[in-house]
Amino acid sequence: MRNADYYLPAIALGVAFVAKLPALRRGWRDPLVRSVHFLIFTASICFFFAAPPTISAVNGLTGIPNVSGPLVYCTMCAFSCACLVLIVNWRGGSPERIRSHSRRWIAGYTAVIIALPVFFALGDAPDQRLRDLDTYYATTPFIREMIVTYLVAHITSAVVTTALCLLWARHVQRWLRVGLVVLVIGFVLNLAFGIAKLSAVIGRWSGRDWDALSTTVAPPIVAVGGLIVTFGFLLPMLGPQASNLARPLISYARLGPLWRLLRTPGERSALPHIPWWSDPDMRLTVRETVIHDELLALRPYLDDHVRQRAYDGAIESRLPEGRADVVGVAAMVVAAVDARSRSPLPAPEGATVAGALALTSVLSRGRAQLVHLSRAMKSPVVAAVRHLAARSESSSQ
Repeated sequence: MRNADYYLPAIALGVAFVAKLPALRRGWRDPLVRSVHFLIFTASICFFFAAPPTISAVNGLTGIPNVSGPLVYCTMCAFSCACLVLIVNWRGGSPERIRSHSRRWIAGYTAVIIALPVFFALGDAPDQRLRDLDTYYATTPFIREMIVTYLVAHITSAVVTTALCLLWARHVQRWLRVGLVVLVIGFVLNLAFGIAKLSAVIGRWSGRDWDALSTTVAPPIVAVGGLIVTFGFLLPMLGPQASNLARPLISYARLGPLWRLLRTPGERSALPHIPWWSDPDMRLTVRETVIHDELLALRPYLDDHVRQRAYDGAIESRLPEGRADVVGVAAMVVAAVDARSRSPLPAPEGATVAGALALTSVLSRGRAQLVHLSRAMKSPVVAAVRHLAARSESSSQ
Protein backbone atom coordinates (compact mmCIF):
# COMPACT_ATOMS: atom_id res chain seq x y z
CA MET A 1 0.00 0.00 0.00
CA ARG A 2 1.12 3.54 -0.68
CA ASN A 3 1.55 5.95 2.22
CA ALA A 4 -1.52 7.90 1.09
CA ASP A 5 -3.60 4.73 1.44
CA TYR A 6 -2.97 4.96 5.19
CA TYR A 7 -3.12 8.72 5.72
CA LEU A 8 -6.20 9.52 3.62
CA PRO A 9 -8.58 7.30 5.64
CA ALA A 10 -6.88 8.48 8.85
CA ILE A 11 -7.60 12.10 7.90
CA ALA A 12 -11.17 11.31 6.77
CA LEU A 13 -11.96 9.51 10.03
CA GLY A 14 -10.24 12.26 12.03
CA VAL A 15 -12.43 14.88 10.37
CA ALA A 16 -15.52 12.77 11.13
CA PHE A 17 -14.42 12.50 14.77
CA VAL A 18 -13.90 16.26 15.10
CA ALA A 19 -17.23 16.95 13.37
CA LYS A 20 -19.04 14.77 15.91
CA LEU A 21 -17.34 16.27 18.98
CA PRO A 22 -20.34 18.55 19.72
CA ALA A 23 -22.54 15.44 19.88
CA LEU A 24 -20.00 13.84 22.21
CA ARG A 25 -20.09 16.86 24.54
CA ARG A 26 -23.89 16.82 24.60
CA GLY A 27 -24.23 13.08 25.10
CA TRP A 28 -21.13 12.21 27.10
CA ARG A 29 -23.17 10.23 29.64
CA ASP A 30 -24.64 8.00 26.92
CA PRO A 31 -22.51 4.82 26.51
CA LEU A 32 -23.63 4.48 22.89
CA VAL A 33 -22.40 7.98 22.03
CA ARG A 34 -19.07 7.35 23.74
CA SER A 35 -18.68 4.03 21.95
CA VAL A 36 -19.30 5.55 18.52
CA HIS A 37 -16.75 8.29 19.05
CA PHE A 38 -14.17 5.91 20.51
CA LEU A 39 -14.55 3.61 17.52
CA ILE A 40 -14.03 6.46 15.03
CA PHE A 41 -11.03 7.71 17.03
CA THR A 42 -9.34 4.30 17.25
CA ALA A 43 -9.97 3.61 13.56
CA SER A 44 -8.29 6.92 12.68
CA ILE A 45 -5.21 6.36 14.84
CA CYS A 46 -4.90 2.77 13.57
CA PHE A 47 -4.42 4.02 10.04
CA PHE A 48 -2.12 6.82 11.19
CA PHE A 49 0.24 4.70 13.27
CA ALA A 50 0.23 1.82 10.76
CA ALA A 51 1.66 4.02 7.98
CA PRO A 52 5.32 3.16 7.29
CA PRO A 53 6.50 6.82 7.64
CA THR A 54 4.82 7.02 11.06
CA ILE A 55 6.32 3.68 12.08
CA SER A 56 9.79 4.94 11.10
CA ALA A 57 9.26 8.26 12.90
CA VAL A 58 8.06 6.64 16.14
CA ASN A 59 10.96 4.18 16.12
CA GLY A 60 13.38 7.02 15.50
CA LEU A 61 11.94 9.32 18.18
CA THR A 62 11.99 6.63 20.85
CA GLY A 63 15.30 5.10 19.76
CA ILE A 64 13.75 1.63 20.14
CA PRO A 65 13.68 -0.48 16.95
CA ASN A 66 10.18 -1.77 16.09
CA VAL A 67 8.49 -0.18 19.10
CA SER A 68 5.77 0.86 16.67
CA GLY A 69 4.82 -2.81 16.39
CA PRO A 70 3.13 -3.17 19.80
CA LEU A 71 1.79 0.38 19.47
CA VAL A 72 -0.03 -0.49 16.22
CA TYR A 73 -1.18 -3.82 17.64
CA CYS A 74 -2.58 -2.11 20.75
CA THR A 75 -4.55 0.41 18.67
CA MET A 76 -5.94 -2.42 16.53
CA CYS A 77 -7.04 -4.29 19.65
CA ALA A 78 -8.63 -1.10 20.96
CA PHE A 79 -10.54 -0.80 17.68
CA SER A 80 -11.63 -4.46 17.92
CA CYS A 81 -12.84 -3.87 21.49
CA ALA A 82 -14.65 -0.70 20.41
CA CYS A 83 -16.56 -2.68 17.76
CA LEU A 84 -17.67 -5.27 20.31
CA VAL A 85 -18.68 -2.71 22.93
CA LEU A 86 -20.58 -0.64 20.38
CA ILE A 87 -22.50 -3.70 19.18
CA VAL A 88 -23.41 -4.52 22.79
CA ASN A 89 -24.66 -0.96 23.42
CA TRP A 90 -26.33 -0.75 20.03
CA ARG A 91 -28.42 -3.88 20.55
CA GLY A 92 -29.75 -2.51 23.80
CA GLY A 93 -31.29 -4.44 26.66
CA SER A 94 -31.27 -3.96 30.39
CA PRO A 95 -28.60 -1.53 31.65
CA GLU A 96 -27.15 -4.25 33.90
CA ARG A 97 -26.75 -6.65 30.98
CA ILE A 98 -25.16 -4.00 28.76
CA ARG A 99 -22.70 -2.96 31.46
CA SER A 100 -21.84 -6.57 32.28
CA HIS A 101 -21.10 -7.57 28.67
CA SER A 102 -19.25 -4.33 27.95
CA ARG A 103 -17.03 -4.72 31.01
CA ARG A 104 -16.16 -8.29 30.08
CA TRP A 105 -15.00 -7.31 26.62
CA ILE A 106 -13.16 -4.25 27.91
CA ALA A 107 -11.43 -6.33 30.60
CA GLY A 108 -10.41 -9.01 28.11
CA TYR A 109 -8.98 -6.60 25.56
CA THR A 110 -7.34 -4.49 28.27
CA ALA A 111 -5.46 -7.62 29.34
CA VAL A 112 -4.40 -8.18 25.74
CA ILE A 113 -3.28 -4.55 25.34
CA ILE A 114 -1.20 -4.85 28.53
CA ALA A 115 0.31 -8.17 27.44
CA LEU A 116 1.49 -6.92 24.03
CA PRO A 117 4.18 -4.46 25.26
CA VAL A 118 5.20 -6.97 27.93
CA PHE A 119 5.86 -9.61 25.26
CA PHE A 120 7.75 -7.01 23.21
CA ALA A 121 9.92 -6.04 26.18
CA LEU A 122 10.74 -9.70 26.89
CA GLY A 123 11.62 -10.40 23.26
CA ASP A 124 14.44 -9.24 21.03
CA ALA A 125 13.66 -7.42 17.77
CA PRO A 126 16.78 -5.40 16.85
CA ASP A 127 16.23 -5.14 13.07
CA GLN A 128 13.73 -2.45 12.13
CA ARG A 129 10.95 -3.76 9.89
CA LEU A 130 8.47 -1.25 8.48
CA ARG A 131 6.16 -3.62 6.59
CA ASP A 132 6.92 -7.25 7.46
CA LEU A 133 7.40 -7.31 11.23
CA ASP A 134 4.80 -10.09 11.58
CA THR A 135 6.55 -12.58 9.37
CA TYR A 136 10.17 -11.50 10.00
CA TYR A 137 9.87 -12.16 13.73
CA ALA A 138 7.27 -14.96 13.47
CA THR A 139 9.65 -17.46 15.11
CA THR A 140 11.31 -15.13 17.63
CA PRO A 141 10.45 -15.98 21.26
CA PHE A 142 7.99 -13.56 22.92
CA ILE A 143 7.73 -11.47 19.73
CA ARG A 144 5.99 -14.49 18.26
CA GLU A 145 3.60 -14.57 21.21
CA MET A 146 2.92 -10.86 20.82
CA ILE A 147 2.04 -11.29 17.15
CA VAL A 148 -0.19 -14.30 17.71
CA THR A 149 -1.96 -12.65 20.66
CA TYR A 150 -2.99 -9.57 18.70
CA LEU A 151 -4.06 -11.64 15.68
CA VAL A 152 -6.19 -13.98 17.80
CA ALA A 153 -7.79 -10.98 19.53
CA HIS A 154 -8.50 -9.38 16.17
CA ILE A 155 -9.96 -12.56 14.65
CA THR A 156 -12.10 -13.16 17.76
CA SER A 157 -13.61 -9.69 17.49
CA ALA A 158 -14.30 -10.16 13.76
CA VAL A 159 -16.00 -13.54 14.26
CA VAL A 160 -18.14 -12.44 17.24
CA THR A 161 -19.25 -9.15 15.70
CA THR A 162 -20.08 -10.83 12.37
CA ALA A 163 -22.21 -13.46 14.11
CA LEU A 164 -23.99 -10.85 16.27
CA CYS A 165 -24.76 -8.65 13.27
CA LEU A 166 -26.11 -11.58 11.23
CA LEU A 167 -28.39 -12.67 14.06
CA TRP A 168 -29.58 -9.15 14.78
CA ALA A 169 -30.21 -8.27 11.12
CA ARG A 170 -33.04 -10.82 11.00
CA HIS A 171 -35.08 -8.86 13.53
CA VAL A 172 -34.70 -5.25 12.35
CA GLN A 173 -35.66 -3.26 9.27
CA ARG A 174 -34.71 -0.28 7.13
CA TRP A 175 -31.55 1.71 7.92
CA LEU A 176 -30.53 -0.41 10.89
CA ARG A 177 -30.68 -3.54 8.78
CA VAL A 178 -28.71 -1.89 5.98
CA GLY A 179 -26.12 -0.77 8.51
CA LEU A 180 -25.80 -4.30 9.88
CA VAL A 181 -25.32 -5.74 6.38
CA VAL A 182 -22.58 -3.19 5.72
CA LEU A 183 -21.00 -4.09 9.06
CA VAL A 184 -20.99 -7.77 8.17
CA ILE A 185 -19.07 -6.96 4.98
CA GLY A 186 -16.56 -4.91 6.95
CA PHE A 187 -16.13 -7.54 9.67
CA VAL A 188 -15.67 -10.30 7.09
CA LEU A 189 -12.88 -8.22 5.54
CA ASN A 190 -11.33 -7.78 8.99
CA LEU A 191 -11.58 -11.53 9.47
CA ALA A 192 -9.89 -12.08 6.10
CA PHE A 193 -7.10 -9.72 7.19
CA GLY A 194 -6.51 -11.69 10.39
CA ILE A 195 -6.56 -15.04 8.61
CA ALA A 196 -4.15 -13.81 5.94
CA LYS A 197 -1.73 -12.48 8.56
CA LEU A 198 -1.97 -15.61 10.73
CA SER A 199 -1.53 -17.88 7.71
CA ALA A 200 1.68 -16.06 6.77
CA VAL A 201 2.97 -16.45 10.34
CA ILE A 202 2.09 -20.16 10.43
CA GLY A 203 3.79 -20.52 7.05
CA ARG A 204 6.99 -19.19 8.61
CA TRP A 205 6.70 -21.75 11.41
CA SER A 206 6.60 -24.55 8.84
CA GLY A 207 9.37 -23.10 6.69
CA ARG A 208 7.11 -21.77 3.91
CA ASP A 209 7.28 -18.27 2.45
CA TRP A 210 3.75 -16.92 2.49
CA ASP A 211 4.89 -13.41 3.33
CA ALA A 212 2.89 -11.91 0.47
CA LEU A 213 -0.30 -12.70 2.38
CA SER A 214 0.88 -10.43 5.18
CA THR A 215 2.62 -7.65 3.29
CA THR A 216 0.62 -7.44 0.04
CA VAL A 217 -2.83 -8.98 0.55
CA ALA A 218 -3.71 -8.09 4.16
CA PRO A 219 -3.04 -4.30 4.33
CA PRO A 220 -5.52 -3.19 1.63
CA ILE A 221 -8.11 -5.61 3.01
CA VAL A 222 -7.97 -4.13 6.50
CA ALA A 223 -7.91 -0.58 5.13
CA VAL A 224 -11.16 -1.14 3.25
CA GLY A 225 -12.63 -3.18 6.09
CA GLY A 226 -11.94 -0.50 8.70
CA LEU A 227 -13.63 2.18 6.61
CA ILE A 228 -16.63 -0.05 5.88
CA VAL A 229 -17.05 -0.94 9.56
CA THR A 230 -16.97 2.72 10.58
CA PHE A 231 -19.44 3.61 7.84
CA GLY A 232 -21.69 0.72 8.85
CA PHE A 233 -21.90 2.00 12.43
CA LEU A 234 -22.64 5.55 11.25
CA LEU A 235 -25.17 4.59 8.58
CA PRO A 236 -28.20 3.92 10.85
CA MET A 237 -27.63 7.32 12.48
CA LEU A 238 -26.89 9.32 9.33
CA GLY A 239 -29.24 7.43 7.00
CA PRO A 240 -32.53 8.77 8.38
CA GLN A 241 -31.10 12.29 8.37
CA ALA A 242 -30.05 11.87 4.75
CA SER A 243 -33.51 10.55 3.87
CA ASN A 244 -35.20 13.48 5.57
CA LEU A 245 -32.97 15.83 3.60
CA ALA A 246 -33.33 14.02 0.27
CA ARG A 247 -37.10 13.56 0.38
CA PRO A 248 -38.05 17.26 0.06
CA LEU A 249 -35.29 17.82 -2.50
CA ILE A 250 -36.63 15.00 -4.68
CA SER A 251 -40.21 16.26 -4.40
CA TYR A 252 -39.00 19.79 -5.15
CA ALA A 253 -37.26 18.60 -8.32
CA ARG A 254 -40.27 16.54 -9.43
CA LEU A 255 -42.51 19.59 -9.12
CA GLY A 256 -40.23 21.35 -11.60
CA PRO A 257 -42.28 20.69 -14.78
CA LEU A 258 -45.45 22.07 -13.21
CA TRP A 259 -43.54 25.03 -11.73
CA ARG A 260 -42.00 25.92 -15.10
CA LEU A 261 -45.34 25.56 -16.87
CA LEU A 262 -46.98 28.03 -14.52
CA ARG A 263 -44.14 30.51 -14.97
CA THR A 264 -44.64 30.74 -18.74
CA PRO A 265 -47.26 33.52 -18.64
CA GLY A 266 -44.35 35.82 -17.75
CA GLU A 267 -45.60 39.16 -16.54
CA ARG A 268 -48.84 37.75 -15.19
CA SER A 269 -47.08 35.20 -12.99
CA ALA A 270 -45.13 36.82 -10.18
CA LEU A 271 -43.56 33.69 -8.68
CA PRO A 272 -41.01 34.40 -5.93
CA HIS A 273 -37.35 33.53 -6.27
CA ILE A 274 -36.17 30.92 -3.76
CA PRO A 275 -32.47 31.25 -2.79
CA TRP A 276 -30.44 28.10 -3.44
CA TRP A 277 -29.21 28.03 0.17
CA SER A 278 -32.71 27.87 1.64
CA ASP A 279 -33.81 24.94 3.78
CA PRO A 280 -35.14 22.08 1.54
CA ASP A 281 -38.45 21.90 3.42
CA MET A 282 -38.94 25.64 3.09
CA ARG A 283 -38.12 25.57 -0.63
CA LEU A 284 -40.62 22.75 -1.17
CA THR A 285 -43.32 24.49 0.88
CA VAL A 286 -42.92 27.72 -1.08
CA ARG A 287 -43.02 25.89 -4.40
CA GLU A 288 -46.14 23.95 -3.37
CA THR A 289 -47.90 27.05 -2.10
CA VAL A 290 -47.23 29.05 -5.24
CA ILE A 291 -48.29 26.17 -7.47
CA HIS A 292 -51.59 25.88 -5.60
CA ASP A 293 -52.13 29.63 -5.93
CA GLU A 294 -51.40 29.60 -9.64
CA LEU A 295 -53.69 26.62 -10.21
CA LEU A 296 -56.50 28.48 -8.45
CA ALA A 297 -55.86 31.44 -10.77
CA LEU A 298 -56.41 29.12 -13.75
CA ARG A 299 -59.95 28.14 -12.71
CA PRO A 300 -61.72 30.43 -15.26
CA TYR A 301 -59.83 28.68 -18.07
CA LEU A 302 -60.26 25.06 -16.99
CA ASP A 303 -62.17 23.04 -19.54
CA ASP A 304 -63.49 19.69 -18.39
CA HIS A 305 -63.97 18.60 -22.02
CA VAL A 306 -60.19 18.68 -22.45
CA ARG A 307 -59.75 16.64 -19.27
CA GLN A 308 -62.28 14.07 -20.43
CA ARG A 309 -60.59 13.64 -23.83
CA ALA A 310 -57.19 13.17 -22.18
CA TYR A 311 -58.67 10.76 -19.63
CA ASP A 312 -60.22 8.67 -22.41
CA GLY A 313 -56.91 8.67 -24.27
CA ALA A 314 -55.08 7.52 -21.16
CA ILE A 315 -57.58 4.71 -20.60
CA GLU A 316 -57.15 3.63 -24.23
CA SER A 317 -53.39 3.59 -23.59
CA ARG A 318 -54.11 1.09 -20.80
CA LEU A 319 -53.06 3.35 -17.97
CA PRO A 320 -54.55 2.55 -14.55
CA GLU A 321 -57.60 4.62 -13.69
CA GLY A 322 -55.78 6.60 -10.98
CA ARG A 323 -53.01 7.63 -13.36
CA ALA A 324 -55.55 8.36 -16.08
CA ASP A 325 -57.31 10.80 -13.72
CA VAL A 326 -54.04 12.65 -13.13
CA VAL A 327 -53.16 12.68 -16.85
CA GLY A 328 -56.57 14.11 -17.64
CA VAL A 329 -56.18 16.91 -15.10
CA ALA A 330 -52.60 17.58 -16.33
CA ALA A 331 -53.88 18.02 -19.90
CA MET A 332 -56.61 20.36 -18.68
CA VAL A 333 -54.07 22.47 -16.77
CA VAL A 334 -51.76 22.67 -19.80
CA ALA A 335 -54.66 23.71 -22.00
CA ALA A 336 -55.74 26.33 -19.44
CA VAL A 337 -52.23 27.83 -19.36
CA ASP A 338 -52.21 27.99 -23.17
CA ALA A 339 -55.66 29.55 -23.20
CA ARG A 340 -54.70 32.17 -20.66
CA SER A 341 -51.56 33.05 -22.62
CA ARG A 342 -53.73 33.74 -25.70
CA SER A 343 -56.20 35.73 -23.52
CA PRO A 344 -59.35 34.27 -25.05
CA LEU A 345 -62.73 34.14 -23.40
CA PRO A 346 -62.83 31.79 -20.39
CA ALA A 347 -64.23 28.29 -20.79
CA PRO A 348 -68.00 27.76 -20.46
CA GLU A 349 -69.14 27.95 -16.84
CA GLY A 350 -70.30 24.33 -16.67
CA ALA A 351 -67.00 23.04 -18.05
CA THR A 352 -65.11 25.35 -15.70
CA VAL A 353 -66.94 24.13 -12.62
CA ALA A 354 -66.52 20.46 -13.56
CA GLY A 355 -62.83 21.02 -14.34
CA ALA A 356 -62.26 22.83 -11.05
CA LEU A 357 -63.88 19.96 -9.17
CA ALA A 358 -61.65 17.45 -10.96
CA LEU A 359 -58.54 19.51 -10.16
CA THR A 360 -59.58 19.91 -6.51
CA SER A 361 -60.15 16.16 -6.27
CA VAL A 362 -56.58 15.47 -7.38
CA LEU A 363 -54.99 18.16 -5.20
CA SER A 364 -56.92 17.08 -2.11
CA ARG A 365 -55.02 13.78 -2.09
CA GLY A 366 -51.85 15.48 -0.85
CA ARG A 367 -48.32 16.24 -1.96
CA ALA A 368 -47.83 12.91 -3.71
CA GLN A 369 -50.66 13.62 -6.15
CA LEU A 370 -49.28 17.08 -6.85
CA VAL A 371 -45.97 15.44 -7.73
CA HIS A 372 -47.80 12.95 -9.98
CA LEU A 373 -49.59 15.86 -11.65
CA SER A 374 -46.26 17.54 -12.35
CA ARG A 375 -44.73 14.36 -13.78
CA ALA A 376 -47.80 13.81 -15.94
CA MET A 377 -46.94 17.01 -17.82
CA LYS A 378 -44.51 14.89 -19.86
CA SER A 379 -47.13 12.28 -20.74
CA PRO A 380 -47.58 11.55 -24.48
CA VAL A 381 -51.34 11.85 -23.95
CA VAL A 382 -50.93 15.40 -22.63
CA ALA A 383 -48.66 16.26 -25.57
CA ALA A 384 -51.22 14.88 -28.04
CA VAL A 385 -54.07 16.88 -26.48
CA ARG A 386 -51.96 20.03 -26.52
CA HIS A 387 -51.04 19.48 -30.18
CA LEU A 388 -54.70 18.93 -31.10
CA ALA A 389 -55.70 22.13 -29.28
CA ALA A 390 -53.02 24.09 -31.13
CA ARG A 391 -54.21 22.78 -34.50
CA SER A 392 -57.81 23.65 -33.66
CA GLU A 393 -56.80 27.16 -32.68
CA SER A 394 -54.80 27.72 -35.87
CA SER A 395 -57.59 26.37 -38.10
CA SER A 396 -60.18 28.59 -36.42
CA GLN A 397 -58.03 31.61 -37.23
